Amino acid sequence: MASGAVRARMVQRLAAQGIADARVLRAMGTVERHLFVDSALVNQAYEDTSLPIGLGQTISKPNVVARMIELLLGAPALAHKPGERLGRVLEIGTGCGYQAAVLSHVAAEVYSIERLRGLHERARVNLRPFRLATVHLMLGDGMVGYAKGAPYAGIIAAAGGEAVPEAWVTQLAVGGRIVAPTQSASGGQALVVIDKTARGLERRILEAVHFVPLKSGIA
Repeated sequence: MASGAVRARMVQRLAAQGIADARVLRAMGTVERHLFVDSALVNQAYEDTSLPIGLGQTISKPNVVARMIELLLGAPALAHKPGERLGRVLEIGTGCGYQAAVLSHVAAEVYSIERLRGLHERARVNLRPFRLATVHLMLGDGMVGYAKGAPYAGIIAAAGGEAVPEAWVTQLAVGGRIVAPTQSASGGQALVVIDKTARGLERRILEAVHFVPLKSGIA
């Protein structure tokens, strides 16, 4: 598992599935996903599957992580700056810390908020060996975002609600982008992309996805 060959194969698979941004593929190939899952699941760490991380939560499958981060890097602020890093990013739902680690390779700074104390602590432990000075972990209610770090160039959510909370839109910079799952008309979930432009908000609904529900409060 320590070998980069397994990660390289995962990256090849992601590219074959349509992930084209070199920044995303490089980040996915760098972060060791097996360090974020239970030892019993290590052999499945690089398969394209979601895995349980405790407290009824999951680590998203690599393709979904890569797809959402690639969408985030399509923010209007980066439209004429191919290959550059995104500015400050807010992640809603730290989980085990894996996506925050990947984001640290494509964003200048990452603020990641988790409402479940057990997962927040687990992410701290998981991320400590990486010594990521640009990643800030907070225990809190993701539905209200994190105003102290605003404005954000990007907001990415690992949980889906009925709609994107107004607090996220308020904390997003002009030229920034939100990528989040939201409830679709069919009762399932779909990815939504919201761009904040000088003219207002532009919203697109993309493919169906399946994430844990977005909840308020701290547990």
